[in-house]
Amino acid sequence: MKVGVPKEIKAHEYRVGLTPGAVREYVAAGHRVMIETNAGAGIGATDDDYRIVGGTILTSAAEVFASSEMIVKVKEPQPSEWCQLRENQILFTYLHLAPDPDQAKGLLKSGCTAIAYETVTDAHGGLPLLAPMSEVAGRLAIEAAGSALKRSAGGRGLLIGGVPGVQPARIVVIGGGVVGTHAARMAVGLGAEVTIIDRSILRLRELDELFEGRARTRFSTIDSVEEEVFAADVVIGAVLVPGASAPKLVRRSMLSSMRKRAVLVDVAIDQGGCFETSHPTTHDDPTYEVDGIIHYCVANMPGAVPLTSSQALNNATLPFGLALANKGFSAVLDNPHLRAGLNVHRGRLTYEAVAESLGLPFSPIEQAAA
Repeated sequence: MKVGVPKEIKAHEYRVGLTPGAVREYVAAGHRVMIETNAGAGIGATDDDYRIVGGTILTSAAEVFASSEMIVKVKEPQPSEWCQLRENQILFTYLHLAPDPDQAKGLLKSGCTAIAYETVTDAHGGLPLLAPMSEVAGRLAIEAAGSALKRSAGGRGLLIGGVPGVQPARIVVIGGGVVGTHAARMAVGLGAEVTIIDRSILRLRELDELFEGRARTRFSTIDSVEEEVFAADVVIGAVLVPGASAPKLVRRSMLSSMRKRAVLVDVAIDQGGCFETSHPTTHDDPTYEVDGIIHYCVANMPGAVPLTSSQALNNATLPFGLALANKGFSAVLDNPHLRAGLNVHRGRLTYEAVAESLGLPFSPIEQAAA
């Protein structure tokens, strides 16, 4: 199969869809891989690094899109990209369609087959292609919170871990999944006072054992969320409903009862955010203030550490990408985990949670593929 890797064009997105090591695997499996020139610059990979492992360098994204049967990216396609997609072409990348009707309409119009990293599953019921970026984002969330807490950034002027004789920051993590767990690990390691809120008693038991008393756990109710948020210096939004828009767990009316210049970090912003006052920001201008509360809502947090992120992502996506390259759309029909990743096919939405969030018709895969 002809596989294409365009350079990412979202603001401050330095990751790359395929690293040179991954390209070598595709070439060894008999596929031709075409990479846009300088696509790997953000991770320090030169065009020659790709040529050495058998990749072909093309001079423009337009050439890559026109020449490829499958496009492998990192972030969702931008308007200038989705208009280049076509029927019978596979797109394999993060999509996050639920809060993005324009992208959804663009993909539907193109007729392409779009498989979303974030909804591909594994045999354990997990989300293996979302997990590595969730790990990165969870850890970065605490770094971002530490920066936003500084008085020079508009925050409370608080050191996360405190010092002897001075209280550390109180950090509340809403959601005990991959993002929340890694955020809590970082916060605990820095010496913060950490509380994790989740709706699953089973997960809370696991977290209680994992942290051995170094982090508190609370079952998620309206009361518990309010109590913890109002007393927090930092709130990490780490809630995920696979494929669907994130629930709004912190309302604007709650901000006035929070500590002034506290920080909200919304890691769920790719799915619309779990704070009512969230809107996407960029690494250029990552924070803004609403009612005296600092919001950090960067939509591509792992893009700030592209070398780590690209390697971690490629480790996870490689077997799925090779399956698609080897068998084309048949791989989706044969593999239940890739089937779960199919969001758009030939002008139809094939992921029910996405269709419901967008208010658009849903088509089962069997109907869309007929």
